[in-house]
Amino acid sequence: MITFLLSAWRAGLRSRSVQAILVLGILLMGVAYLSSAFSPRQPKTIALDVGLSGIRISLVLFALFWVQELIGREIDRRTVLFALTYPVARGYYVIGRYLGVLGLLALAALLLGMLLWIVVQYTGLGYDQGFSIRTGSPYWITVAGLWVDAAVVAAFALWIATLSTVPMLPLALGLAFAIGGKSLGAVVEYLAQGADGDPELMRFAPIVNAIQWVLPDLSRLDWRAWPMYGLPPDGVALGLSLVLAASYAALLLTLAVITFSRREFQ
Repeated sequence: MITFLLSAWRAGLRSRSVQAILVLGILLMGVAYLSSAFSPRQPKTIALDVGLSGIRISLVLFALFWVQELIGREIDRRTVLFALTYPVARGYYVIGRYLGVLGLLALAALLLGMLLWIVVQYTGLGYDQGFSIRTGSPYWITVAGLWVDAAVVAAFALWIATLSTVPMLPLALGLAFAIGGKSLGAVVEYLAQGADGDPELMRFAPIVNAIQWVLPDLSRLDWRAWPMYGLPPDGVALGLSLVLAASYAALLLTLAVITFSRREFQ
């Protein structure tokens, strides 16, 4: 398993992904810095909000790209057969590749988080906001939550890659999964409040309630209100969201191992 993990790291670094992270990070942080100019009273808060959204989008895209590059493409090109010649169970290949993707995502989260931290520090110099932002542990815990979010998306894309015969299917379904998981919480809350009295929208409430059982609410891993406004999440809710995310990722990884172990390559 360590062999597959290290090979995933080497392949990820050889693909110039680190350079891509830096370029994308600089562009996103530039957008965050410029967006702060539209709020003369809360420039740091706006920059932090936009920057965290950029980090979340970037990590999801990198997760899908690395799963497609390190697993999906190898299966499509049948180069995975060389890895299967090792005298180990097929599941070790899947787990090793997934851990390699998680390591690459951690590196991306660290680099992007450092870039945003620098941007926020130099935003709104000479202006004292009505309330200060938290760029210490609340900030880095929030970045870690975005990493967990991307890890769940990567687990889903990995499972799709192990059963798909269409090269781009993991990328497409993974993106839909990420968008759906992020939007689910807001949709459920909106319907629970009556959907502004719209009976047509309330017809979808049973469907959305059923979807909750199969689709995770990834918005629970977004704790940006803590560094932005000093509103820490409830400790129990935070722990529960992490447990649910880890359980869901473990379930998807188990399904990926089972699917890949039973798959026949010709």
